[in-house]
Amino acid sequence: MSLIKFTIKVPNTYLLIFSLLVIIALMTWIIPGGKYERTLVDGREVVVQNSFRYVDSNPQDLFDLFIAPLKGFKEAALIIGFILFVGGAFNVLASTGAIDAFIKRLLELHNKSKLMKSLFIPVLVLMFSFGGATFGMNEEIIPFVLILVPIALALGYDSITGVAIPLIGAHIGFASAFLNPFNVGIAQGIAELPLFSGLEYRVFCWFLSTTIGIIFITFYAKKIYKRPELSPVYDLDLVRRANHIQDSSSINIPDFNWRRKLVLILFLVSLIFLVYGVIKLKWFIEEISALFVIMGLLAGVIGGLRTDDIVKSFINGAKDLVGTAIIVALARATLVISRDANIIDTILYGLTPFIESSNPVFSAQKMFIVQAIINFFVHSGSGQAALTMPIMAPLADLTGISRQTAVLAFQLGEYTNIIIPTSAVTMGALTMAKVPWERWAKWVLPLMIILFILGFLLLIPPFLINYQ
Repeated sequence: MSLIKFTIKVPNTYLLIFSLLVIIALMTWIIPGGKYERTLVDGREVVVQNSFRYVDSNPQDLFDLFIAPLKGFKEAALIIGFILFVGGAFNVLASTGAIDAFIKRLLELHNKSKLMKSLFIPVLVLMFSFGGATFGMNEEIIPFVLILVPIALALGYDSITGVAIPLIGAHIGFASAFLNPFNVGIAQGIAELPLFSGLEYRVFCWFLSTTIGIIFITFYAKKIYKRPELSPVYDLDLVRRANHIQDSSSINIPDFNWRRKLVLILFLVSLIFLVYGVIKLKWFIEEISALFVIMGLLAGVIGGLRTDDIVKSFINGAKDLVGTAIIVALARATLVISRDANIIDTILYGLTPFIESSNPVFSAQKMFIVQAIINFFVHSGSGQAALTMPIMAPLADLTGISRQTAVLAFQLGEYTNIIIPTSAVTMGALTMAKVPWERWAKWVLPLMIILFILGFLLLIPPFLINYQ
């Protein structure tokens, strides 16, 4: 008796995102148009409660479908420019040999010290999570993907481990944040709560979420270290390893001389400036991009590169990330189609009655689900807060939920940024790491299930302790 095996070939990332665009465009012919009135509060545009009305729908046709990616490119221009410029800057940094020399040194320490081996992943994930929880680290993870993927490969892990450390770390920190001004701050302001109030319980939520992320990544990395063939990207990493010498004893890996040490010190100083600039000077993508470009140019000079080599390295680094830029534009186009068709507010309005329940705990948990669904379409923390909290805050009053709990449910809904293909940051990071989204989604799905269960559980104590 013979067995017939059926294999399903998942389309590549570009086709996958475009297929999603087609599905959303078809939805615009089914979902009616709707609008909430909006007003400015402290310079922010917020939704006026009980102001929803149906409006003429604007179904997106075939022409609109192909215009949307260009509009997405325009609206995501800052992120795309950031990716290209940072990619160019880091290629200059890589051309100095400082990264390869550092990887060689790190590999030696990793193999000699059991403590270094056991703390490497937990400490890095904790750092990225703390960044997401405090100053809203998000787009800033993209440069680290270029560093951590080759380091993970050199240490005997895989590309998924390299991209998971910054991506999962920062996204978990962002979703369970306690001092993040871009989601907690804005949401609490709209909900008329004291800024960063309820800090203690949020720190508890952040600690649990981060611990789960660390355990998940660490156990996976140990498994791959012992059996590399179990990696979902094993075939891709074989090619990558063939193109990059990973043997620390190889004479082709440059020595960790004084020039390369200075280059890495420059990189460390740049990161310190990054944190200071974001927290104290309110830097955004433009300033961060400029910082890394300056760092790249200085790294080239300190590393002893000729002017022509610096320019060529920068151009080649940016050129390698054109595919990433297209992915980001396609991801943003999903929002463009939904917004142009006037269906985002209708989706919000239709989901609102779902939250009502006889038990406040169930209402909070359903609010968490609704926020997770909305996050698929609006994956900006500040944008989602401005869109949903004017509705969710009064709704919380009606259903017996504290407004503090409503803000927490909104935050936890952003767990989905780890997996949703409409997130420009997630798709950009995965494309940079050359990890196909479908393989990432299959790998990270168990973590998402665990985080969702955690989210449901974390929304029970607020009712019991009267979380205000």
